[in-house]
Amino acid sequence: MLPNPLHPAVVHFPIVLAVLAPLVAAGALWAIRRGVPSRRAWSVPALLLGALVLSGWVAAQTGEREEDRVERVVSERPIHAHEEAAELFVYATAGVLAIALVGLLPGAAGRAGRALGTVGTVALVVVGWNVGHTGGELVYRYGAAQAYSAPRAGGADVVRASRDEDRDH
Repeated sequence: MLPNPLHPAVVHFPIVLAVLAPLVAAGALWAIRRGVPSRRAWSVPALLLGALVLSGWVAAQTGEREEDRVERVVSERPIHAHEEAAELFVYATAGVLAIALVGLLPGAAGRAGRALGTVGTVALVVVGWNVGHTGGELVYRYGAAQAYSAPRAGGADVVRASRDEDRDH
């Protein structure tokens, strides 16, 4: 049986893969310098980036499905900030994957793709950090987890109103 809500369970996959991507890319560059054929060594970070695009997309889709429920307890502004950060992350990851795929080519184009792809993986950590930060704020600052808790005295409207007041101050 799948966890409910699903989004918090799947968001950790892109986080882990984003942190691993620069390490795997650097390891592949090191392996190429040690004589491993570039196409074979570079296929590992390319596959990891493919998995990162897929896991980021799944995380974004599950978040989108749960947005209405969370909006009952959290104002739209922080949810929108998290959603925008997640969309940027998925698009940026797809872009880095495209660059990394060039790294599978031989010659100067492949070397450039591998170098730019490695730099891109470092940038993905920064972009991914922002997604995680805004998601963490939803849970720990704005109380998004309350959307899945048993109702308390005062109801969700009171919680949401207090969150809106916190934001205004």
